[in-house]
Amino acid sequence: MTASFTPALGHAALSGFYDPAIAVLTRERVWRARLLDQVAPKPGETIVDLGCGTGSFAVGLARRAPGARIIGLDPDGEILRRAAAKAEAAGQNIRFVEGFARDVAALVGDGVADKVVSSLVFHQLPMEEKRLGVAASGRALKPGGTLHIADYGRQSGVMRALFRIVQSLDGYENTQPNADGVLPRLIAEAGFSDLRETGALATLTGSISFYRAERPYEVSA
Repeated sequence: MTASFTPALGHAALSGFYDPAIAVLTRERVWRARLLDQVAPKPGETIVDLGCGTGSFAVGLARRAPGARIIGLDPDGEILRRAAAKAEAAGQNIRFVEGFARDVAALVGDGVADKVVSSLVFHQLPMEEKRLGVAASGRALKPGGTLHIADYGRQSGVMRALFRIVQSLDGYENTQPNADGVLPRLIAEAGFSDLRETGALATLTGSISFYRAERPYEVSA
């Protein structure tokens, strides 16, 4: 990829520690299980894991819904190689594509996905990339398709203090809009309907919020 991106854990040298760090610092089992239940993957669906990282959630989707078409998208080629090895070891057929969130519709097709899911990705992106990534997710979805996000949302009290751990790794400029609660606004601006924050989870690195929204059906004139 020619453009830059924030590596897992903020620095390429730390990427090998991503899985254990996420497990310890974010209550990974809890939020992954909650997000997986929210996505509720079904056989025959096309589901895009946006910013799939090392592929843990993509593998979980494939295990929950044999016969679903799972596509993992990430700009980090080295991380994608780890993801492909993880999927192969798990015996899951997952397609991994190198690309940015803003390119998801161009890479997988307009109106192709039944569901787009993203976990702990948007807080790392610059503000314009957040906006473009949410909008591209809408274009990638079929009418009636759903967007599911688990990420750091509005932080308050002790959660705001704990979130500084994330900011020290991923940078203040990119992460602060999430801490200020920008994601619901971006989702609404992208034209999604039925936007809901379905819950929040306190972790050692701040509060993780869960969002669900729908691409509206086209309204004929």
